Amino acid sequence: MNASRETGKSAPPRSTQAENGNHARTEDDAICYRTEPAKTLLPHRPGRSTLPLLRSDDTGRCPPCLLCDQSHTVIDLEKTRRLALMVTPQGDGPVIDQAWEAVSTIRAILRQQPIPVQATSQTVFLRSAADEQPCRNLFEAYFGDHVPATNFVVQPPCGGQALAIEAWALGGENTDVEFPRPHVVRVVYDGLHWTHISGVTPSPSSASAYAQAHDVFQGLASHLKSAGATFNDVARTWLYQGGIVETEETTERYRELNRARTDFFAEEEAAGRMRVRRDGAMFYPASTGIGMAGRGLAASCLALQTDRDDVQLLPLENPNQTSSFEYAPRFSLKSPKFARAMAVIIGDYVTTWVSGTASIVDSETVHLGDVEKQTEQTIDNIEALISSDNFRRHGVPNAGARLIDLAKVRVYIKHRADYEKCRAICERRFGGVPAIYAEADVCRSNLLVEIEGVAFSQRQ
Repeated sequence: MNASRETGKSAPPRSTQAENGNHARTEDDAICYRTEPAKTLLPHRPGRSTLPLLRSDDTGRCPPCLLCDQSHTVIDLEKTRRLALMVTPQGDGPVIDQAWEAVSTIRAILRQQPIPVQATSQTVFLRSAADEQPCRNLFEAYFGDHVPATNFVVQPPCGGQALAIEAWALGGENTDVEFPRPHVVRVVYDGLHWTHISGVTPSPSSASAYAQAHDVFQGLASHLKSAGATFNDVARTWLYQGGIVETEETTERYRELNRARTDFFAEEEAAGRMRVRRDGAMFYPASTGIGMAGRGLAASCLALQTDRDDVQLLPLENPNQTSSFEYAPRFSLKSPKFARAMAVIIGDYVTTWVSGTASIVDSETVHLGDVEKQTEQTIDNIEALISSDNFRRHGVPNAGARLIDLAKVRVYIKHRADYEKCRAICERRFGGVPAIYAEADVCRSNLLVEIEGVAFSQRQ
């Protein structure tokens, strides 16, 4: 992959150690037991100290009691530390109070890290669309010019809270986090240029599902261009569609999204900005297409550019499922164009972005009406997708991941009444993986649950 560079422009704002309360932890600090990691993936760097936990009977240094349930994963990959944080308020007060509790919890976790880390992206799951503006105002007041790339999605948390937040943070030696424009965050380290783009919505004049989707993809492309990237660099997309299984005239809205995505990718390919076939195989980003309240659309994406010759983007297909782009026309006039997962291989390390996955075998929904069996099948599909056998099948031996290598998962549940059944299975199968459970329609009316995640592993 070739990294493009912009020249002749002033440098975009960058984060510094002193900004937003970030600091390097010292040996005089300690970790509050309520903010200790749920899990740690990949080896710690040599020489890193492990500091004691502050228990409830310790006084003086422990932060105030946190009102949010949180779990997070720490991933140490070479010289860079990543955090995947899942935060859900415990309170039932006004949304602004719950949002502040969530931000305060994230701040406490970031401040306990041994090196400065910066929040780079976040997805905010809202109970109501009316709650977006108060949350947006709070984030702008707290983060200032360094607001993470943010998606607001009206998918009510299954526990009844006003919101829940999935956040990613990053820091490390020679790591720059840049905020060149709203909705765009750039992360640069070790010759890798990551671009996070979030919160892209269609113009008000785009009323139909097709027009909304095409407009959103053009918006993503515009933001990518501002960062010196194209859709050729995109590894992962997220699409949140209102009324995803509802009919518009005579066609389901999700099918119209698929038609627009197909047309947009064809336009990008014709313009030389995207190659949908590489090394003899189809190459599409991993993706989630999931429902939300209303009739709008919101999108985000993650892109990678580098000149390093030890970096590879590898789309993964599931041996138990028909590739989405090969679905029969009865599922969608123009088939969904996404990979079941995208593995980002950097040296000996593998990050596997798992697309939205459901209870589908070959191309058919299985276990109709049974949320427990659908949840089990969905997890079985993820397990097969990220397995070492599947990596070997894709020409990469000695790679792959297990369910315990997942850093976080999102679980989308069609009916809130199924929450406890679904959660019990996920906790049994995934263990202590940080998770958020949100109420949302899945892209087929007979699907009751969808799960996505990201795994970090090392080649053996």
